Amino acid sequence: MENRENTEWQMADANVFWGEIAPAEHIVQIYENDESFMNILEGFVSSGLAAGECVVLIATAAHVTALTERLSDNGFAVADLTADDQLILLDAEEILTQFMVNGWPEAKLFNETVTKIIRRATDRNRPVRAFGEMVAILWAKGEKSATVHLEILWNRFCETQSFCLFCAYPRNGFTQDIHSSAHTICCTHAKMISGKHRSATKIFYKTAPEQLAGIVI
Repeated sequence: MENRENTEWQMADANVFWGEIAPAEHIVQIYENDESFMNILEGFVSSGLAAGECVVLIATAAHVTALTERLSDNGFAVADLTADDQLILLDAEEILTQFMVNGWPEAKLFNETVTKIIRRATDRNRPVRAFGEMVAILWAKGEKSATVHLEILWNRFCETQSFCLFCAYPRNGFTQDIHSSAHTICCTHAKMISGKHRSATKIFYKTAPEQLAGIVI
């Protein structure tokens, strides 16, 4: 990351960021590569599990596999966590089919689908944090308007709940007018995490979405 990072980005310990700075906000990362993304995702999930929270992961099969391997390598009993519903692993493509109608996120179906997931997550009275990759899937398919609408539906849903929602997009999906499209996505979130930083324990982030265009990437 450029040296400008130290003056333009705020830095926080990962546990402090997820536990104190952004415990009930909608967060985004536009990442350069899978290493950067997986380090952040691992910190998001592992810090939640260590704090006794329920972690919901709505992700691609590849990212679910990579994440569970990392957790196992770090001593987490993944099978026990999933059996106890402290770690809920869901396939993003499958969940999308439950509320997409003619290529568009249908609000009523979305609310029903996500409400069911969150009820399951809160069934044992644990705080909840969730990661969602459905937006990145839509974006990669070129469904830009549908992606933004889905982000808006998430924001409306989060207004009635209290949990941290994290989503992430690969930078290579922003192929045309990158700064404008990044700004569009950023404006549906409260904070952005740097897409370049590779530390699993430190997070560089920015607030004020209207100032985010052109600085991630």
